[in-house]
Amino acid sequence: MDEAQLTSLFASTLRVSTPLIFCALAGLLSERSGVIDLGLEGKMLLSAFAAGAAGAVTGSLTLALATALLVGMAMSMLHGYACVSHRGDQVVLGIALTMTAAGLSIVLGIAWFKQGGQTPPLPDTVRVGPWWLGHNALVYLALAMVPAIWFLLYRTTLGLRLRATGENPAMVDAAGLSVKALRYGALACNGLLCGLAGSYLVLAQGANFSPHMTAGRGYMALAAMIFGKWHPLGALGACILFGFLDAVAIRLQGVPLPPELGGGAVPVQAIQALPYLMTVILLAGFMGHARAPAALGIPYVKER
Repeated sequence: MDEAQLTSLFASTLRVSTPLIFCALAGLLSERSGVIDLGLEGKMLLSAFAAGAAGAVTGSLTLALATALLVGMAMSMLHGYACVSHRGDQVVLGIALTMTAAGLSIVLGIAWFKQGGQTPPLPDTVRVGPWWLGHNALVYLALAMVPAIWFLLYRTTLGLRLRATGENPAMVDAAGLSVKALRYGALACNGLLCGLAGSYLVLAQGANFSPHMTAGRGYMALAAMIFGKWHPLGALGACILFGFLDAVAIRLQGVPLPPELGGGAVPVQAIQALPYLMTVILLAGFMGHARAPAALGIPYVKER
């Protein structure tokens, strides 16, 4: 592989990794506060639909991006209302959010645009074009968010309180702080990041919304967060690795097998499954070495 091919592969890796980075950071903030988020996939999917629908109707990039952020925030607030305010089962609600988003995006897409759940192709004025070195601003924003969230979590008082909420909420409560407010704040940021991830898929990577276009990226981001041990830099590394595997899988399509293996092209299904298979293998191998926040998934009941 020559230098040009390596440069192209690196660029593809960054582009593919961007929604994973946004989503992994979203999950990290939520889970550091003690709230399991299995709804990353659904939040990203419905935000992508919101960006595509708003962009197609208004023709405005600003409104499309704002709508995606609002939808991501609304889903996270619903998440908080059920799990934080009413102590619902966090795992069940996350799956329910994803299932709801998958169905609602198709139903609304068919009802509004009558194109089988897809939105119309977006004009160039509604898409995020290249900004520097062939990458758009959202790619650089995703990379910039990693040190920003690291600084927030490990160099600020707010970050210390947020991490303490996921480890020992009773201690946070005893210090006179609101566990509920801290978890809602984390979920608000979670929703905004999921909105950015979803809008990237439609406004930067693709040209319109299509049903199930997230294709499991939310779960890959969740795996990256766990593989990265709930740390921003670790999550970034895992997202880059998964993005690299995805980029390699794309390039392997159509590549012939060696003659000793029978020749012919590598089956497309096997290539498409490669990133997900490696995600499972890596997660299974490292899961035992990662320690989740102690109070993760445990509803907090304020002592009287």
